[in-house]
Amino acid sequence: MRYLELDTAKRYSVIGLGTWQFGSREWGYGADYDQGEAARIVARARELGVTVFDTAEIYGFGRSERILGEALRASGGTDGVVVATKVFPLWPTAAVVEQRGVASAHRLGVKQIDLYQVHQPNPVIKDSTTMRGMRALHDVGVVDQVGVSNYGLPRWRRAEIEYGGKVLSNQVQFSLVARDPLAEMLPWAQRTGHVVIAYSPLGQGLLSGRYSAANRPTSGVRAANALFLPENLDAARPLLDLLRDIASAHDATPSQIALAWLVHMPNVVAIPGASSVAQVESNAAAADIALTDEQHAALTAAAEAFRPTTGVSALPALVRGRLSRA
Repeated sequence: MRYLELDTAKRYSVIGLGTWQFGSREWGYGADYDQGEAARIVARARELGVTVFDTAEIYGFGRSERILGEALRASGGTDGVVVATKVFPLWPTAAVVEQRGVASAHRLGVKQIDLYQVHQPNPVIKDSTTMRGMRALHDVGVVDQVGVSNYGLPRWRRAEIEYGGKVLSNQVQFSLVARDPLAEMLPWAQRTGHVVIAYSPLGQGLLSGRYSAANRPTSGVRAANALFLPENLDAARPLLDLLRDIASAHDATPSQIALAWLVHMPNVVAIPGASSVAQVESNAAAADIALTDEQHAALTAAAEAFRPTTGVSALPALVRGRLSRA
């Protein structure tokens, strides 16, 4: 495992573990996963050097935090790991942020949340009040580091001014098929010692190479994702073929190469989820794959050539797909 060079109390592994699946019905993993496999995944991740464990109070309406907290306690406690969670952003005034931060710490079973993040920028509530709540939580020791999620760079920088200190991280969608952070956000983070945390680093599984127009997901979160429309899966074939070619050269999988592409860049932490112990082992191993600069550039170029149908343009096909499954 590799770690970022940061001035923080705990080390941040370049590959973390996202736990949206823990306790969340939309993934369809079921009670057996929550009651058994989730704990085994967390324990194995720790053995492999993973230190960043990310959750949110909205995941399973608090169940993910409870499952993660129990799994961390059962596997050795929280010393040496970064417990990261996110405040539900419905009405994030200072008082609400303070109350929710304490509640999240209680569900996680920790005295201090290592990284507490604002889950979404609120269009009505200004960061001046949200960050006042974050500052209060930090000052009394409930929170160590503060972060945001799904913020554009200008609002991230304004939030830092309102906080009166470093807002360490911004958790954003970032992968070969979601490259917006490359333009301005990541270069700024690299210059200033901030962190970009990449969620959905495998494009919700698109970059695993498991899916095609003839083998599409039929349920759960992926079925509602426009990336898995037949025309988009067909258009993704050149990128997926290149991932397979580079994976073969490294005795790896396409998923591992997609993760390696992300963590090849400084100041990036990728937080893929895991449905099994085998998957968390595969994810962690990606940290040790050394892509050449030429391979990295080739993947970037292939990704830029992939122009999927998304947004409003994709709605008719998504609706047809839902009706056909009904």
